[in-house]
Amino acid sequence: MAFDSLSERLNKSMRNIVGKGKLTDDNMESMLKEIRLALLEADVNYRIVKDFLNDVREKARGEDVLNSVEPDQMLVKIVHDALVELLGEEQAEIQFKDSGITTIMMVGLQGTGKTTSIAKVARLLKRKYERNPMLIAADVIRPAAIEQLKTLGEEIDVEVFSLGTAHSALETVQQGMQYAREKGYDTVLIDTAGRLHIDEELMNELVQINREVNADEILLTVDAMTGQDIVNVAKAFHDLLPLTGLVVTKFDGDSRGGGVLSVKKITGVPIKFIGEGEKIEDLDYFYPERMADRILGMGDVVSLVEKAQEKMDMEAAEKAAQKMMEGKFDMEDMLMQLEQIQKLGPLGGILKMLPGYNQYSGMIDEAKAGDTMTQTKAIIQSMTKEERRNPSRIRSTMKKRIAKGSGTSVSDVNRVISQFEKMKKAMDMFGSMSKNGQLDEEHLQNMLDEASQHANALKNFKN
Repeated sequence: MAFDSLSERLNKSMRNIVGKGKLTDDNMESMLKEIRLALLEADVNYRIVKDFLNDVREKARGEDVLNSVEPDQMLVKIVHDALVELLGEEQAEIQFKDSGITTIMMVGLQGTGKTTSIAKVARLLKRKYERNPMLIAADVIRPAAIEQLKTLGEEIDVEVFSLGTAHSALETVQQGMQYAREKGYDTVLIDTAGRLHIDEELMNELVQINREVNADEILLTVDAMTGQDIVNVAKAFHDLLPLTGLVVTKFDGDSRGGGVLSVKKITGVPIKFIGEGEKIEDLDYFYPERMADRILGMGDVVSLVEKAQEKMDMEAAEKAAQKMMEGKFDMEDMLMQLEQIQKLGPLGGILKMLPGYNQYSGMIDEAKAGDTMTQTKAIIQSMTKEERRNPSRIRSTMKKRIAKGSGTSVSDVNRVISQFEKMKKAMDMFGSMSKNGQLDEEHLQNMLDEASQHANALKNFKN
């Protein structure tokens, strides 16, 4: 995530003051100094850092904090609220017209993922709001952009209007809007041309298109990896176009994220979407409060649940849960679980969304974990249905056949069977406790505490 290094530094500064019992000027200033360094290293604008620290300092010296039972926790809340304010306070959604066509222009420099992002937005609006969108390929400078948009349109089942490169962008938009009205589309997304840098020709074309359609939304794509240039680009575009929001791409990359933290405060333009991967579904609305939670290591369970609801087969998951409770968990269920987990994305990303587990996300070797999961799936898929349902009956000759069919070794097959047996034992115990009424809050908390102890042991072993 773009804020990984910032999150690590901020959490370290928070831990230095949590548990002190009493808040003093000395320990508070020590923490603020750490926060200052963390923000500057993350490439946050210097003026923004100064205002941020002054805001935290002023609120932290208030009577409510100094006299509170847990001043350290109050201070964490103050930092959290200041981050939310910096990021935009409220979620900025697309504003749809009550009637007629809602027009969305996508603008940005070349190489920021503009064409891919507009298709991602179209998919999200279609699935989440049941809109009937159409795409207009108005980037007539690059034939490859038109072909790319057509390919993406087919993938998400959204029509793409194009006149090719023989007509101007303005003419393409004019005819595209007329076509959309005739066909009854309620949302039109216009993919405009980009340049390697901002120039007069580019901006004049964009201004002309906006005059023609009077866009309801003008979204600017910016690359999270560009740091403070996000602010400079946003200001340049905003001077000539009434931008309504930003789409931050490559948010999953290893960037410092300072530009993302600075842009709303400086330009007044809110972040509306973030792209966290290359797949067409890897785009979501930007939620300032949830992002502040993630930065401070508080997790983001709401987003994790939403992602699970969107990407997982909830009916299949419920059936598997029922089988676990009844003690009927088998390897077909294990295979289904592996496939469901893979849909949620990298394991490290999942850990970041769980409160208290953000610090362990960096311990995951994603490549190794992915290879292991793929290998495990291949082994289970090489089994017969009877073998998946009764793995305890698998004999040595069967294991050799399974190993050969999955391109693995007998020891790998033994490992998967052993993993399954451990999982089944845990599921059987879970189901038994549930049936006997023993699965209350206390037992669940003990299980969570035990899991946390295992995680700490793993961390100590790694160190």
